[in-house]
Amino acid sequence: MEVITTHTNADFDTLASMIAAKKLYPEATLVFPGSLEKGLRSAMRTLRLPYTIERAKDIDLERVTRLILVDIRQAARIGRFADIIGRKGLDVHIYDHHPAREDDIKGSVEVVRPYGSTTTILTLLLKEKSFKITPEEATILMAGIYEDTGSLSFPSTSVEDYEAASFLLSCGADLKAVTRLLKKELTPQEVAALNKLIESEVTYTIGGISVVVAMLSIEEYKNDIATLAHRLMDMEHMDCLFLLVETADRVHVVIRSAVPEVDAGCVAEGVGGGGHPQAASATLKGVTLIQAREKVLKSLKERIAPRRSASEVMSSPAITISPETTLSDAARLLRRYNINAMPVVRDGRLAGVITRQVVDRALDHRLGKEEAGDYMTTEVDWVEARTPVEEIRTKVGVYGQRLLPVVDKGRVVGVITRTDMLKLLQEELTERPSREMRKKRLVGSLMKERLPEWAYRLLRDIGATAESLGYSAYAVGGFVRDLILRRENLDIDIVVEGDGIRFANEFAAGRGLRVKSHDRFKTAVIVFPDGFKLDVATARLEYYERPGALPTVELSSLKLDLYRRDFTINTLAVALNPERFGELIDFFGAQKDIEEKTIRVLHNLSFVEDPVRALRAVRFSERFGFRIARHTLNLMKNSVKLKMLHQASGARIRDELKNILLEKSAAAAIARLYELGLLSLIHENLEWNEESAALFERTREVLAWYRLLYTEEKAEDWIVLFLALTDKLTQEELDGLSRRLMITGRRRIEVIRRRRDGVKALGLIGSGRVRKGSELYEVLNPLPVELVLYLMARSVDEGVKKAVSTYVTELRSARTALKGADLKAMGFEEGPVIGEVLNTLLKKRLDGEVLSKEDEEEFVRGLATNEGR
Repeated sequence: MEVITTHTNADFDTLASMIAAKKLYPEATLVFPGSLEKGLRSAMRTLRLPYTIERAKDIDLERVTRLILVDIRQAARIGRFADIIGRKGLDVHIYDHHPAREDDIKGSVEVVRPYGSTTTILTLLLKEKSFKITPEEATILMAGIYEDTGSLSFPSTSVEDYEAASFLLSCGADLKAVTRLLKKELTPQEVAALNKLIESEVTYTIGGISVVVAMLSIEEYKNDIATLAHRLMDMEHMDCLFLLVETADRVHVVIRSAVPEVDAGCVAEGVGGGGHPQAASATLKGVTLIQAREKVLKSLKERIAPRRSASEVMSSPAITISPETTLSDAARLLRRYNINAMPVVRDGRLAGVITRQVVDRALDHRLGKEEAGDYMTTEVDWVEARTPVEEIRTKVGVYGQRLLPVVDKGRVVGVITRTDMLKLLQEELTERPSREMRKKRLVGSLMKERLPEWAYRLLRDIGATAESLGYSAYAVGGFVRDLILRRENLDIDIVVEGDGIRFANEFAAGRGLRVKSHDRFKTAVIVFPDGFKLDVATARLEYYERPGALPTVELSSLKLDLYRRDFTINTLAVALNPERFGELIDFFGAQKDIEEKTIRVLHNLSFVEDPVRALRAVRFSERFGFRIARHTLNLMKNSVKLKMLHQASGARIRDELKNILLEKSAAAAIARLYELGLLSLIHENLEWNEESAALFERTREVLAWYRLLYTEEKAEDWIVLFLALTDKLTQEELDGLSRRLMITGRRRIEVIRRRRDGVKALGLIGSGRVRKGSELYEVLNPLPVELVLYLMARSVDEGVKKAVSTYVTELRSARTALKGADLKAMGFEEGPVIGEVLNTLLKKRLDGEVLSKEDEEEFVRGLATNEGR
């Protein structure tokens, strides 16, 4: 049995190639190995084909003796036919126009030509063999050529494509019909997706070539994304487009290139995909959208043919000195030209480099008359004039030189200075929105509208101070997120591109502020007189030496600092320097995720490096009513499966659990933690059901009630809620959990350790043996107020609940009107007896037997008379 097949996601070129191959192999069966592109799928409903096309699942693979592959040479893209590749006795014939790859299938017949379409190869073979082609067949074949060559307009179009098209016209091909077949109308859903892609566009300049990256997250991948890529290229006349679409557990990449410097197929191969120079695709599994973007850009940078060389970016002519020049003369030249380094040349050839730092130190040691050649750096990296900019960028990243000499035919012809390097690096690494003016969002007015005057002025002052130091300062994280969401949040975090600790000290100076710095993390806290605290961090990159460990910090740019954060919605920044004040910076699609109400991590190891983020994801999801992106949720579930939370420090789990307990949506968050298996990782016996949810809600109500009493004794809400959450744990389990969570503070430890006493007290009250106020006081007064409030919530008996309520509102604060001094004035001698009398008085007051100071005095006088005083 002979089978003609092609690649999955078949298009018109593949269909046309199959029709043409059928004329060469009349006994063969035509088979689609998988899905079709949208345009072809729509056309197949009305297209009258001269042959029947079978489905792959209906083919008995054991009967296949010859496999004819058209427009494909990779086993990974031919569906179930890949199972028989390499089988003994199988004869494989190949017709393809794609560049060769290492994983290409080998055939006994291989007809591979670098034409614009595979249809062209087969059409010219039919012409050569004088096959008769009907007008209907010619129209289908013409559609195949037109689709892959952009109606003979793509740079990849060859003379042979025109020759084949001319031949098909002579056979009666209907160009109007071809236009109808290839016309692709967008559905409303596709228009919406296209708009989101346009909004997400970011342009990178790499090797002097503008590359547009557009990204989209959807629940289910559609094969029609390629259509959107064509539309974007046509609408905006792009040189190169990378379209990334994230679904549940993978990212689909579509690459289109209209310039010879970018070989789309070669770039796609770098990330496990393939295609030809103008169009290619790839699928990346187990990565986030942001990671996929970085992988694709890395592949592009490694494979792009640069347009510029060192001679185009260097400063020329170079300011040089000879080795015999004195250090004093070298210093004068450095100052005159305001430069920090210059080449030392001997007869026009590079001998070394001298820097201002070396010269200034030498002058401090009174070495001005010494020769520069004795103090120059001789181990110097240099580049030739023709060196590509990509190689220069690599050298700049590896070597810390102040300048890079440029040599042509052995002679120094220029230098790439540090300024040149920074400009080059900025051009190579900086991303900018494709519609820069439209995309730049300013939130200065929103800040002025939403923030108190003092907070707005504070941010202005921060920007001014940073500017004076030559730094850049940004407000970042949750503060900016909540600003966009129009939620109140004055927990302001500042990131400084520069020295964060120096900035903090400079800002605090003269303002009467204190600074607490942490050198290891390069952070500082500015403390204001009223207790307000401002966190300042140096732009930093964190990495974790082991899962759950505290991060190790290195200096970085703002973008890398934001990349270390937990979720995309927390990666927004607002520039504070005067010229850019209020400019919103969004490297990772945070605005889109906020708009789409989505929690998404930035990279796949997020929950491995910091397992506590899983708890935080749930907290944010319930607080904002956001969904957790499917891939992020899968990563969370994998973290739970690996029990990564066990590797996190107890203190960090405690802090996040405390934050969850204090949320308005705490009950929903805990329910989600239980559902995901995270609650059992905090303690294996923690449960969440209707009973525990009801207790938790009663506890929240009791706390709200207690706050309205405005008593002097404040309760720590989270520890009361923690008792409610852990209600079903034994005292021993609760003690163990408190140690695991590193709960500190004498009062908190007392609350936890005395829970058993509290439960016994509650049982005693419920037994009916506690009747008097003094008896109730005696049972409950030894317990911390947090424990009493927990007991009040824990009780479902209205009588018991009322008794505890009476204790809290009336008895707990009861005091005698008479004091020790009053008793001594009434004739009592100083000693234990005074305490005994006061205790008796308090019991009488608690039981309602004395109500006023006069009542107490009368009782005491009677007591004295009875005892003969």
